[in-house]
Amino acid sequence: MKQLRLLGMHQSYHAQLELPLDKQLDSHELIGSLLQAEMLNRANEKTAYYLKLAKLRLPATLDQIECSAARNLTKAQLSLLAEGRYLNQGENILITGATGCGKSFLACALGHQACLQGYKTIYLNLNRLIEKITLSKLDGSYIKFLNHLERQTLIILDDFGLAPMTQEIRLTLLQLLEDRYGRKSIIVTSQLPVAKWYEYINDPTLADAIMDRMTANAMRLDLKGESLRRKKSKTNQ
Repeated sequence: MKQLRLLGMHQSYHAQLELPLDKQLDSHELIGSLLQAEMLNRANEKTAYYLKLAKLRLPATLDQIECSAARNLTKAQLSLLAEGRYLNQGENILITGATGCGKSFLACALGHQACLQGYKTIYLNLNRLIEKITLSKLDGSYIKFLNHLERQTLIILDDFGLAPMTQEIRLTLLQLLEDRYGRKSIIVTSQLPVAKWYEYINDPTLADAIMDRMTANAMRLDLKGESLRRKKSKTNQ
């Protein structure tokens, strides 16, 4: 079993051998138990691998998300997102709200859930995306970088609107959205309301194309309420 890398089966079988003979499973039950153990072990290893590659900024999970009328986020909305149907349907999620309201935390929790469900995920804030695009242009790996992003079922683009948008970023963003439209998802977080994104992109032709692909098939979440950072600080005091 070890040589075949059936680690889940090996651990389960070893546990069985340590039991008294009258407590051990019969052959049919044992085979079923071993297979279940192997499937669970492989699923856990896959999740751990996807989480490592995702490089989520925050260790957030959906059960940590606070839902309330004050936050403008309901349990029904969160449950719908947790099911992951938006990933199967290639829908985007646009999360807006003031600084500290929990946009990035929610985005990372959704990224964590996507990894649990077996979807390749990558987290990038806008500054990091700009840096990667600039470096890949310099070392000739730009196409390789785009192909890497295209393979991800979910891209989380955090802090959209904080850094100046250059022509390179506009064109790359349009390419990403074009490649993924209707097939794969992007989660975008921003302090700017969606109505201000056109102005932020600051190029009428590209803004039309980007906004059309980003918003046409998207769920919008506009988070409200007091800054969670200030709230946590008050609680600690």
